[in-house]
Amino acid sequence: MEAADPLAPLAADLAALAPERRRRLRSLQPAGQAAFVAEGSPLLDLASNDYLGLSRDPALQRAATEAIQSEGVGAGASRLISGTRPLHGTLERALGAWLGRERVLLYPSGFQANIAAVQALADRHTWVLADRLIHHSLLVGIQATGAKLRRFQHNDLSDLEAQLQRARRDAPQRRLLVLSESLFSMEGSSPDVAALAELCRGHGAALLLDEAHALGVLGEGGRGLGYGIQDISLISGTFGKAFGSGGAFLAGNATVGDWLLQHSGPFRYSTALAPPLVAAAAAGLTAIQEREPERLALLQRAQRWRDALEAAGWPRPCGSGPILPLLVGDDHRALALQQQLEQAGLLSVAIRPPTVPVGTARLRLVLRHDCPAGTLDRLIEALGEP
Repeated sequence: MEAADPLAPLAADLAALAPERRRRLRSLQPAGQAAFVAEGSPLLDLASNDYLGLSRDPALQRAATEAIQSEGVGAGASRLISGTRPLHGTLERALGAWLGRERVLLYPSGFQANIAAVQALADRHTWVLADRLIHHSLLVGIQATGAKLRRFQHNDLSDLEAQLQRARRDAPQRRLLVLSESLFSMEGSSPDVAALAELCRGHGAALLLDEAHALGVLGEGGRGLGYGIQDISLISGTFGKAFGSGGAFLAGNATVGDWLLQHSGPFRYSTALAPPLVAAAAAGLTAIQEREPERLALLQRAQRWRDALEAAGWPRPCGSGPILPLLVGDDHRALALQQQLEQAGLLSVAIRPPTVPVGTARLRLVLRHDCPAGTLDRLIEALGEP
């Protein structure tokens, strides 16, 4: 009897995948600030999360180059073996001071940091109440802990409050964890973080806030929407967006920081964040603090774009930050709009299920502070009639 092909389920899954849902890797060659070249055609960047244009900033490039020359390219080991460099501690302390948090630990990626954060605040006896649209990495973290998942409607604090009341009524001593984001990457929306934290405090629930897309852009001085709110148990942030580098971190009080150092598998068993990325992130932190006028101008520009898109007949993108999703619903139409913009020299990617719920495919527009004058007019013309 011939043995079954162990990869047959994968092949069957791929065969059933609709063409409009298939993903492919696409190589884009950077071509100066806010631009790429694809298949020989120049494209203005309205897709990446490089909100402040720091990924190609000369100060960050110099910092990374100097770190390579003095420290090498990779760290070579876990932070708990031989991977910790002075650069790591310097950046952690600077971030802690900037965010008003007692302890910061660096992680190689935001995905790892979010898994580690959930593992610190939940176990198999915990109920996790999560915004329906939280990032996939947080869901993986919940699965890793074995915690019981409950979802509340997106940014709906009334729904969350009802679920917290029910959880406390059923088991007064149960460990509770609430998960949300300060800027949802596919929605452009934000919760009322102060009210969210107060709600969690009133019900004795820990709060994990993913600030990946808000840091550098939203909140006082770009410190995120959780800045100054001490009832937040852990803040997760990344360097691959407004910071212009790579890697991630968790920020909290001394207790949770020490717990992560002693017990976090994603921290213990990962090679330390590469020195050039650490150095570039530190330079990015300095640049963010020096570029307050650019940050404020970006937010003002984002509102003008929202006004113009709405005036042109498109559904107004929600939120106030630089992520402006155009909801179109149908996968095919979202892909057609992506192609339409590319023909006009604009790069914006169609976002389809499972990244977003079925029936909510969209064109994800991302505004950068260094987009050239006239970009909005080009966009409105390229989009055509809604």
